[in-house]
Amino acid sequence: MGKTAVAIEVAKKLGAVILSADSRQCYKELNIGVARPSTSELAEVPHFFIASHSIHEKIDAAFYEKFALDLLQKLFKEHGTVVVTGGTGLYIKALVEGLDEIPEIPIETREAIIKNYAGGGIEWLRQQLNLKDPQFASQGEMQNPQRMMRALEVAEATGRSVISFRSGAKVKRDFEIFQAGLELPREHLNLRINQRVDAMIDAGLEKEATELLDYRSLNALQTVGYKEMFDFFDGKISGPEAHALIKQNTRRYAKRQMTWFKKQREIIWFDAFQNNAETLAESILTVAG
Repeated sequence: MGKTAVAIEVAKKLGAVILSADSRQCYKELNIGVARPSTSELAEVPHFFIASHSIHEKIDAAFYEKFALDLLQKLFKEHGTVVVTGGTGLYIKALVEGLDEIPEIPIETREAIIKNYAGGGIEWLRQQLNLKDPQFASQGEMQNPQRMMRALEVAEATGRSVISFRSGAKVKRDFEIFQAGLELPREHLNLRINQRVDAMIDAGLEKEATELLDYRSLNALQTVGYKEMFDFFDGKISGPEAHALIKQNTRRYAKRQMTWFKKQREIIWFDAFQNNAETLAESILTVAG
């Protein structure tokens, strides 16, 4: 059972609304390639941070922290509980714990790195980080292009490793937080990913990517689903190869995602394999008290 369905059930039982913590579904120009919740799902419970911003805006974890805290201040005046759902770990960390302060990065530095990554891929990022931030290269997420680009831009702008800015201090929020995670057996998760990618392709992913081709250099488009389609348009790979790579890269992303969340000790895990959304919602609410 997926997190969207469970979040909706939890929200309905609590009379709550949903705040997304997905770093891609917030873009109104992206739909099929980011598996945005369906129109019927969005109609069941009010959702926030879904199709709310443009790919031309600079949206990152620091932006999300401020946006979410400001929004929650308003929502809590009408709702006792807000359900936050999504898989972007850094956004959730920003909301729950706060972020370490990192100096502002010049836009030209960020744009140059994105352009070079678009041309040289993850191997170029690895080479640059080994040269400019060996600390991150040895300790950081060297399979995650977004984290790698962030580390590189910090190194180029400040001359310091992004790791040196991590204080480990957690901000105390003025609201109570309960964190629940949904877990699926690996083989079942991989099957669902493959089926979802097939559904995205059938729904018109190629057409959506074609319409976004002029914006391929934007940070919002440096993501699984679109990058592979752009390579297909460039003639670097065939259509079937692009589809296979989207599945492979999505599976890899899901594995990194789970590894990251499993390190968060505050999360209580629930089995999403043998339960439907309503049962999972009841279990989460029972444990949350």
